[in-house]
Amino acid sequence: MDARQGGRGGREGDLDAGRLSIERRHVSSGSPFEPVIGFSRAIRAGDRVLVSGTGPVGADDADAATQMRRCLEIVAAALGDLGATLDDVVRTRMYLTDAREWEAVARVHGEAFGRARPAATMVVVSALLDPRWTVEMEAEALLRS
Repeated sequence: MDARQGGRGGREGDLDAGRLSIERRHVSSGSPFEPVIGFSRAIRAGDRVLVSGTGPVGADDADAATQMRRCLEIVAAALGDLGATLDDVVRTRMYLTDAREWEAVARVHGEAFGRARPAATMVVVSALLDPRWTVEMEAEALLRS
């Protein structure tokens, strides 16, 4: 079943000649890997803003709480570039390399999202791209229309 049949929950104006037609805006982190890997720091598609996995660049050797704060700073900046704020976030995903750090990371997440209270997932992984990182996060925001 496709969008024309209601399978994707299509809305009026979403289809253009059988293809989904949504304006897309991208934000770059400036990473030389973006064109190689084919990703953006964040993308706005319609009323959704999706922020890629974000490591604590610049706080590489800090403790987990400080690294999480740095991730949030980067995420907030990307959201802002696309017209959203942390209060618009409806979903987060956090990746930790050490399960013992979950409370420190969770407290920082709670400080940032205490009002928005997005759906959140915290996963323990064996490693992140930079071995000094103990946390990485993703975020999804939904803009009010």
